[in-house]
Amino acid sequence: MDRYSKVTNKNQREIVLLKGFPCVWGKCSFCDYILDNSTQEDEINKINFEVLENITGEYKVLEVINSGSCFELPDKTLEKIKEIVKEKNIEKIFLESHWCYKNKVQKMREFFEIPITFKIGVESFDYEFRNTFLNKNAKFKSVEELKKYFDSPCMMVGIKGQTKEMIDKDMDIVIKNFDHATINVFVNNTSKLKRDDSLVSWFIDKYKFLDENSKIEVLYNNTDFGVGD
Repeated sequence: MDRYSKVTNKNQREIVLLKGFPCVWGKCSFCDYILDNSTQEDEINKINFEVLENITGEYKVLEVINSGSCFELPDKTLEKIKEIVKEKNIEKIFLESHWCYKNKVQKMREFFEIPITFKIGVESFDYEFRNTFLNKNAKFKSVEELKKYFDSPCMMVGIKGQTKEMIDKDMDIVIKNFDHATINVFVNNTSKLKRDDSLVSWFIDKYKFLDENSKIEVLYNNTDFGVGD
């Protein structure tokens, strides 16, 4: 498992994949990522502290991810991140959270005392597809409601059951409304959902121009940021 890397093309930054407590929701139909969670706090902190030692601060930007939300990281890990942010003169941090923690987002911003780009797994702006088919439990009704709390949607494309029309609408919303977004091309995993290769090919052909868009990062494989396995 690679837990430290550098993103050297768009939005240059260091990135760490930490361990956290179990995901508060943990029922998304497409996700097997939560297998990296643990209930052993000492083990979690030990691993996380070792990973955090890699941070140099060379880009002044850090992204912290875990298999869930940043609110599921132990307090000692959060304190260590804050300590390193100050030591390395980091000026901006990327964090991620599930919608259910929306009312805690502001407190996390205040805790770190530097600008945070808060990511959220939206997957799709199609309400029924997101919450019924993908079982995301992210029940916001509008882009405006989402933007009250979060800065950067993480989208999913290429799942059987998804349509070109859904993806077109999602890409239009993302391009027009956000200063940063991540598009994840679905890769088959241990979940029951399957990749639609024809839909993926269509997306890659039609939206290749996003590779040149500085605001949008397209992950063709789930390890494109250099962390994970």
